[in-house]
Amino acid sequence: MKVAKACKACFAITEEDKCPLCGGETSKDWQGYVVIVDHTKSEIAKRMNIDKNGKFALKVR
Repeated sequence: MKVAKACKACFAITEEDKCPLCGGETSKDWQGYVVIVDHTKSEIAKRMNIDKNGKFALKVR
């Protein structure tokens, strides 16, 4: 069973050891998530500096 991990740099959630979006290190220690459907119109995406659609963690350690 794969474990969801979050990138420490861009907060993207993935099952990989390296982030597919930025190549950063991932961590199993994260909390909460948000799904961005349209990053161009999303206030949350603007506040989190997210420029892609997808699933992102709110907090990563």
